[in-house]
Amino acid sequence: MVRSDSEGNPVPLRSTEILPDTKPLPAFPLEPASGEVRSGSRLNKVILIRVAPGDLTEETRPYAAGGVLAYSAVCTHQGCEVSEWVAKDKTLMCYCHFSKFSPGRAGEVVAGPAPRTLPLLPLREENGVLVVAGPFTSNPGVAKST
Repeated sequence: MVRSDSEGNPVPLRSTEILPDTKPLPAFPLEPASGEVRSGSRLNKVILIRVAPGDLTEETRPYAAGGVLAYSAVCTHQGCEVSEWVAKDKTLMCYCHFSKFSPGRAGEVVAGPAPRTLPLLPLREENGVLVVAGPFTSNPGVAKST
């Protein structure tokens, strides 16, 4: 994982760089073999957030690395960017229509019009560096109606 706003040579993120109870850090996956940042699609963008150990649930704990969780940065309502942290209720928020999601409860919608949870991207640590450990729990973005 690398910061989405980094310039120059991408520097892999360490779990220790993600501070608790602060604005989520936007990031993209980094292909370790080629060094390519997977920024070609906004659906690859995630927000990294550190969750207090007591706020992790049995459902979220397996997806965390060093207390850090990665959620899709694309709101499930109309595809706007989820980028804000509401400290008073410990939620992630999309400013377009004010959907709020609980990172400790697997991205569950706790307010607003979003129809489904934010997809989680499993992480693990390798030598302190955050790496992707598997696919998203569901497709990121707005669900297509059939």
